[in-house]
Amino acid sequence: MGALPRAALALAALLGISSAVLEVHVGTGSVFSVEGQQAVLPAWYTSRSQKKPYVTWLLDKEDADPFQILTYLDGVVKVEETELKPRVGFLYPVLTHNISVLINATREGDSGQYMCTVNVVDDVTSTGKNVGVINLTVLVPPATPACQLHGNPAVGANVTLSCASKKGKPSPAYQWQRTAPTQQVFFPPAQDRSRGTLKLTNLSLDMSGLYVCVAENRAGSAECSIVLEVHSTSTKAVIAGAVLGSLGALATIVFFAQRVVGYRRKKREGQEEAANEIKEDAVAPKTPSWARNPASDTISKTSTLSSIAGTREKPYGARPPSDTASILTATGSYRGPPPRGGGRPQNLSPPAVNGAPRRPQDPATPQGSLPPSSLARAGAVPVMVPAQSRAGSLV
Repeated sequence: MGALPRAALALAALLGISSAVLEVHVGTGSVFSVEGQQAVLPAWYTSRSQKKPYVTWLLDKEDADPFQILTYLDGVVKVEETELKPRVGFLYPVLTHNISVLINATREGDSGQYMCTVNVVDDVTSTGKNVGVINLTVLVPPATPACQLHGNPAVGANVTLSCASKKGKPSPAYQWQRTAPTQQVFFPPAQDRSRGTLKLTNLSLDMSGLYVCVAENRAGSAECSIVLEVHSTSTKAVIAGAVLGSLGALATIVFFAQRVVGYRRKKREGQEEAANEIKEDAVAPKTPSWARNPASDTISKTSTLSSIAGTREKPYGARPPSDTASILTATGSYRGPPPRGGGRPQNLSPPAVNGAPRRPQDPATPQGSLPPSSLARAGAVPVMVPAQSRAGSLV
């Protein structure tokens, strides 16, 4: 009966050895790669069987469920349709027991947990022994940071220098230092390495210089710089005054230039308008009518004066003065005053001859005078001669 337990123990031992033969091993549990570089996930398995294994690689990300990226079955490699397809594959084309995976041109999105599972037909293994796990972390170097100055760098004032990089994994740490004219390194609390700020208080002129910020992580480093120029208040006022004075002088020059140009333009326009008016209003001179007919005008004036003289030669007592004006016609003849005392006017009708009225004859034209038609053509004008009063004065 003792032989039976010993046989059972031997069978159990044999079964335990057999189950421990198929096992997956990994070279490291964590692999780090810099973005753009190549990453290798080392893995292999042990087995007594000579048959081809069935290998599966999966990727488990934090924001997604696990999915297959690569398989090996019956000697055939199959790459799954994922973003890794053009960049992933087995490290060795012919599989023996090395099942390592190669990823080219790694990206930040390739980071995650990679799991390898191996199965062999005639091998038996315990749960979990045929699975290997490797964590891949793709590092991203810091992008070139941006340096900025916050505040007015005047003497006695406070300013803050900031440095920030938009990209980097893990998050970069920042280090400020002064390079010129004196080397200087800063420490907390003036400097915040995680936020990338540097506070400078109570500025002085000798604090001017070149300040450099270095952003650094495990993948690399990048830097930026800024020139700090500390100025005094008086210098600032002088600069402001000079700028304002220059602007004022420029404005004055422009103003007077506009006035001069406007004055010249108005003057030129006035001269042009005057010249145009002279050309439009100019009329050729006309010869006076009396200059063309001097003889006729002289005769008319002589006739008029002779008529007036004849009237004045008559004595005042010969005939009562008239209250009405005597009329000197254009022919120079004189018609006497109306009858006095309301008497009946003289009958000027011609006497009848043989019972028939005689036609009145046209009064003879006095000698020395011209007919009316000639005077009219000569341009003579009828003249009104005022009557004489009883005292002999003109009314």
